[in-house]
Amino acid sequence: MAIFEVKILEGMQYVDIHLNNETVRVESGALSYLTGDIAIHSQLIPSISGLLTSLLADEAIYRPTYTGTGIITLESSLGGFHVIELQGESWILERGAYWASEGRVNLSFHRENWLTALWAGEGLVYLQTIVRGYGKVAVTTRGPIEEMNLARGQKLVAEGSYVVARTPEVKFSIQRPTKNFFGRFTSGESFVRVYEGPGKLLLNPTPYWRYWMLNQRNGGADLPSQTTYS
Repeated sequence: MAIFEVKILEGMQYVDIHLNNETVRVESGALSYLTGDIAIHSQLIPSISGLLTSLLADEAIYRPTYTGTGIITLESSLGGFHVIELQGESWILERGAYWASEGRVNLSFHRENWLTALWAGEGLVYLQTIVRGYGKVAVTTRGPIEEMNLARGQKLVAEGSYVVARTPEVKFSIQRPTKNFFGRFTSGESFVRVYEGPGKLLLNPTPYWRYWMLNQRNGGADLPSQTTYS
């Protein structure tokens, strides 16, 4: 099995992937450098369905594979990275969260219904990457990750995109924060994201302080978690 190491240097985080005659898949453009006997394969002409799906999902059209023996170093980030160990289960990743995975991990897309997508501010089409099977998956995050187990009927209510990933059995919806219609104008929140169990969540409760400082310098505009610096 490939070894995924999250390293910290000068307040930045990056991922090293150690290969021993193995294959990994990496987000397009994520490579910083590599050493060893490693071949890179990237499909020249993606399928029409794959092209349309990737464009609608706001994800890379094709994620190149790296095969061989050596070390792959991916780009660094003011945010961070978290490694999921798949043991046959599936996870739905938020847009932009996918970073790398072992070659035996299957990737596909999950589509939310159009009304949920609209109220979530994601447009009419809201597609997210699904990873399933066995092996390691690296995801990007704005800060430290906490895993939460939701019991059946238990809910997590979030004001923004604090959930990085969820298992497929978790029900996701967009709701008003209060039962009465006008309460949303006085509560300070127009709509909230609701996750209902049973299932698991990967939650990012707070950003790393350097990421937060950069966010403030950009006028408080929400930055993508994969804001990277090579």
